[in-house]
Amino acid sequence: MTETLHPLDAAAQQSLGTAAARNLATTTKSVPQMQEITSRWLLRVLPWTQVSGGTYRVNQRRSYTVGDGRIDVDRSGSQSRVIAGDLRELAFLREFDDEETLAALANLFAEETFEAGDTLVEWGHAEDKFLVIAHGRVEQHAAGQYGEEAVVGVVADGDYFDQWGLLEEKIWDFTARAATPTTVLTLRRADFQNLLERSEPLAEHLRAFVESGAGNRDGEHPIELSAGHEGEVDLPGTFVDYQDNPREYELSVAQTVLRVHSRVADLYNQPMDQVEQQLRLTIEALRERQEHELVNNKDFGLLRNCDARQRIHTRNGAPTPDDMDELLAKVWKDPSVILAHPRAIAAFGRECSKRGIYPANVDVAGHQVPSWRGIPLLPCSKIPVSDTRSTSIMLMRTGEAQQGVIGLHQTGIPDEYQPSLSVRFMGVNEKAVISYLVSAYYSAAVLVPDALAVMENVQIGL
Repeated sequence: MTETLHPLDAAAQQSLGTAAARNLATTTKSVPQMQEITSRWLLRVLPWTQVSGGTYRVNQRRSYTVGDGRIDVDRSGSQSRVIAGDLRELAFLREFDDEETLAALANLFAEETFEAGDTLVEWGHAEDKFLVIAHGRVEQHAAGQYGEEAVVGVVADGDYFDQWGLLEEKIWDFTARAATPTTVLTLRRADFQNLLERSEPLAEHLRAFVESGAGNRDGEHPIELSAGHEGEVDLPGTFVDYQDNPREYELSVAQTVLRVHSRVADLYNQPMDQVEQQLRLTIEALRERQEHELVNNKDFGLLRNCDARQRIHTRNGAPTPDDMDELLAKVWKDPSVILAHPRAIAAFGRECSKRGIYPANVDVAGHQVPSWRGIPLLPCSKIPVSDTRSTSIMLMRTGEAQQGVIGLHQTGIPDEYQPSLSVRFMGVNEKAVISYLVSAYYSAAVLVPDALAVMENVQIGL
């Protein structure tokens, strides 16, 4: 007869299991984690200026340069059309308020298409037309001192050249070739002159513009000086003119209402304060949104407020060392920091590796970060990446004393929890839910245009 063993006899448990033991143990817990939290380098590197009145005014020397420096094109129909109001971006049409004449001028533009490699204008030929790039990328080539040809500029959507050929006879000092399939809107000098003869308001406006002077190379009202003279000469009289309507930045706000049930706050408050943890993560989300707005806001965001003369395009799509040097040339007066999407930094690293270049790291607040020419290259995930995998890279000079880019905030506000961030108790409703109003106040200002430069259309695909 065979003896049958009980299962417990076959593998008898000899000690207390971990599942049961956990019922008597105190679990070690982390504070709540959140993947949305990033390094937020932009908030860390910006010098913050106290704005006691809620508004910061940027007083500048009078300048003839306004707007974003680009001419928008309507491409919704079968043919592209220049937006008439955007023609005021041209230096000699600033503050020209005759809408009928502007509309007539916009109608004079003709659409032309070019394939990659086609020549749009050629060096040495008469500069008899004005071109607006509706879509595509165009390279400007010029001969060097010894006859070699080099790319001296790249223009793309919304850029234009050359407005002064409409007013006087000139010759092209570069050759422009399409780097991609390109659509251009062209205004012939002869057509512009015909409209000028028919429009007295336009003719009067141009006469006043010529008499006012065109300003210095930065578009500012000139300061008359004399140097290198000998003897008793008549010295020029001068004054420094200021902008009549300087730009003002009002502090923006990011807000939310945090709700916590009183039962949770009363009974489930150990070992971690529930309200404190809810508030901590809410503030982290507000700070993330703050950085996003500082980059992308249509009123004060850095990408939107970069001067058109401070924007460049990559020559071949991916960000190369040559492109980064071109960007540095735009903010050559004491550049502070480069900000790019992490994928753009990776794309730049690949281009450096192809050339056998290995940029050194630099120390920023105790962190070893990549750099280019000694300028820290910091990640910023708030810089957008398009559906076509293109993005932008920003370079800036920071600090009020350096006429750079600054952050704006106001400290000492009621119920302040962090600098320029308040947490205000709003009461308990009839459902025993406690509410707190969480508010962060901020903005950013570019004190002079050459404090910020942007490289656009940076391709990050492999």
